[in-house]
Amino acid sequence: ILFMIGGPIGAIAAPEEEYELEIPLGLDEDQFVVSEDNPLTKEKIELGRFLYFDKRMSPNNTISCSTCHMPALAFTDGQPVSAGIHRQQGGRSAPTSINRGFSKAQFWDGRAATLEEQSVGPLTNPIEHGFQGNGDVVAKINKIEGYKNLFKEVFGTSTITIQHVGKAIASFQRTLISGNSPFDRFDYDGEEKAISEAAKRGKKLFFGKARCNLCHFGTNFSDEKFHNIGIGWGGETVDVGRFHVTHDQKDIAAFKTPTLREISRTGPYMHDGR
Repeated sequence: ILFMIGGPIGAIAAPEEEYELEIPLGLDEDQFVVSEDNPLTKEKIELGRFLYFDKRMSPNNTISCSTCHMPALAFTDGQPVSAGIHRQQGGRSAPTSINRGFSKAQFWDGRAATLEEQSVGPLTNPIEHGFQGNGDVVAKINKIEGYKNLFKEVFGTSTITIQHVGKAIASFQRTLISGNSPFDRFDYDGEEKAISEAAKRGKKLFFGKARCNLCHFGTNFSDEKFHNIGIGWGGETVDVGRFHVTHDQKDIAAFKTPTLREISRTGPYMHDGR
């Protein structure tokens, strides 16, 4: 990153190149959400990628987005609950960044209405990235000459805002797409040998007697809604989940239905990693 964003100061910015995502087999392109004020471009995605993997996006240079969202683990961290700055333990498991472009409300409790909001939320969380405020995030980025140049090229202004940061990271996250699974090839292309006989029996249960598809439906295997399924009531304290956002009693201990895409790599499961 240090090498790649350290380009010549004052270089003339080339016109941005629009980026067209290729949606793989099994996913519904019509359900993919891109904010109207944040069209995808190659340059913006690349800037977001730099920010996503850069540990300088924390006050002590120890935490990046990828600390809790690792590519090798389908952009999760494999822990019951995530650890942030100064090794502080959070209260929830890191959800995957995969296929977040197919959702509007983000986080387990849906507190971010857009992927742009989600992308900057952890930066000012005291136990995640640890910045005291959005101004501190922007001030640190402004001290890095390579970033100043890239933001100017992408957004056409020398004034960096936290909204610019969110748009860049969200653009990168929208490229993290998983489809064309063995199930997709079996179900959409009729490739009989794509899944095992046990998996075929499992499909009948999933969509039949077990009724898993009541919540895990659609091409991303999530209704993108919030449910209390009785998880997390056995301890001394209860995470009230969606209720924190809506203050509606029906949302007490309700959490978003997670996607089942990349499920073999995203354990442990549930919002508290149990």
